[in-house]
Amino acid sequence: MLSVVAGWCGFAVSCDRLPSKPVLCYCFRGPSFVFVLPQPFARHGKAAAVAVGVMSAALAIDSGSVAAAQGRLDAEYTATLAGIPIGRGNWVIEIFEDQFSATASGATTGLLQFFTGARGTSGSRGTVNGGQPVATGYTATINYDRRVDDVRMALAGGNVKDYSVEPPVRQSPSLVPVSDADRRGVVDPMTAALNRVAGTGDPVSPEACNRKIPVFDGRVRYDLQSEFKRIEMVKAERGYEGPVVVCALYFQPISGYAPDKPAIRYLSALRDAEVWMAPIPGTRVVVPYRFSVPTPIGLGVLQATQFVAVARPPRSAAAAKIQ
Repeated sequence: MLSVVAGWCGFAVSCDRLPSKPVLCYCFRGPSFVFVLPQPFARHGKAAAVAVGVMSAALAIDSGSVAAAQGRLDAEYTATLAGIPIGRGNWVIEIFEDQFSATASGATTGLLQFFTGARGTSGSRGTVNGGQPVATGYTATINYDRRVDDVRMALAGGNVKDYSVEPPVRQSPSLVPVSDADRRGVVDPMTAALNRVAGTGDPVSPEACNRKIPVFDGRVRYDLQSEFKRIEMVKAERGYEGPVVVCALYFQPISGYAPDKPAIRYLSALRDAEVWMAPIPGTRVVVPYRFSVPTPIGLGVLQATQFVAVARPPRSAAAAKIQ
């Protein structure tokens, strides 16, 4: 039997609150990948599952002069495990001079759809400060097996002002508690994937990596560290063709997790996860084009099939053109 997690989860999800039967948790808390754990790996918990959040790790904001920039991305992704399709989703990002929005949705496909019709949506919105998206609100809703998982957060200046999660976190003596300090100076999983690269050169560069990002997903506080690996050339079935920067991605739990969980130990020790970042024209923001992670039963991959990114003129210029 298999315990399955699939989707766009912002974190390694331990489905302790779900029934002990095999179940698929389809998560949309920011672009990520999912993979399947054999039941023996999860035997110490209920339906345990592992997923790594695909987050770019560059949150540094260039405080210098930044020209107004606007762009839009319309992307579609497929998820595979050991080459077998297991899910698909889409991601729409709008970046304006002073505000942004990002929304994602998706569902299981193929064999997994036979077991569960899981689907979900996620989104973040907020302001743009120095070219860097800064969230003021984040939501994620997952529907699976006639159950709903819902996360909502309100943020200001990187601090969580209010949040709710359903179902609530199960308290356990082994759970590392989330403190008030853990909810300050953080970013939600969706906004974390919108990586503004400082400087004036090509954003598809080593500077897009070599960062650490503090993430809070409503239940768990964790860091994602990235390091530059190489530059690759890609060609989507529709849209982008050109270079991407490949970053190694490392996970470090901070609070809201149980150290004895196999999923946590697996992720913390993982050293082969990669995220490939591609640019949104008209901005200095790069976002995930591909994510790959080794699993106990094969390579998990989330990759864009469509990556249509376009620059837009500043609103003032667009208004003048209309007149």
